[in-house]
Amino acid sequence: MIVFPAIDLKGGEVVRLAEGDMDRATVYADDPAAQALLFAEQGAEFLHVVDLDGAFAGRPENAEAVEGIIENFPGYVQLGGGIRNVQTVERWFDMGVARLVIGTAALKDPQFVKDMAREFENGIVVAVDARDGFVATEGWAEKSDMPVVDLARRFEDAGVASILFTDVGRDGMLTGCNIEATVDLARAVQIPVIASGGVKGIDDIHMLSLHAKDGIEGVITGRAIYDGRLDLATAIALANRA
Repeated sequence: MIVFPAIDLKGGEVVRLAEGDMDRATVYADDPAAQALLFAEQGAEFLHVVDLDGAFAGRPENAEAVEGIIENFPGYVQLGGGIRNVQTVERWFDMGVARLVIGTAALKDPQFVKDMAREFENGIVVAVDARDGFVATEGWAEKSDMPVVDLARRFEDAGVASILFTDVGRDGMLTGCNIEATVDLARAVQIPVIASGGVKGIDDIHMLSLHAKDGIEGVITGRAIYDGRLDLATAIALANRA
């Protein structure tokens, strides 16, 4: 199982939001590239980066910061936020991003996502962001009437690399990952699932690792690391045994 430390970008700084609310952002660092290097020194081979401004604007907004991260981080960078057209997809892959996470467009333009998944093999991750069991869109500001499982199943034959499942109500809240809902989704689809939202400590990593065989590919964690509640090296060591 992969542990993805998270770098969320807002105005070029490393932040964490509470429940996806841009007005409830905590700044953790002003040098994203240095933070990426720090994670690498702690054993991270994979990194999850979110262009928060891009998610709300619908276009890339933190390109300079992302470029700095890619140049400094020796592993694989997975990036999400505002990826809604072919030009943006090509731009990020050309820059060196390993995988792109597409959320809002997956609900509103599923054919676009399927086309990109076919063109960039193993390069597209579909973000299924849930609020009360339904898909949240537009940087989590809106809630749709589509059940999470229905959206995930749309892409079973499309060649997407993974499903990134986030419980929006838990994200950045340190209330514990919604393990039951994540495992239920993993069992319901044939695509590997990455867990996200609410990780508060090593117990969440342990519980998710027990379900690696059910299709849990990895877990994204941010605030727990930044607040010192989760030691990244310990989490990676535990996950590697799954």
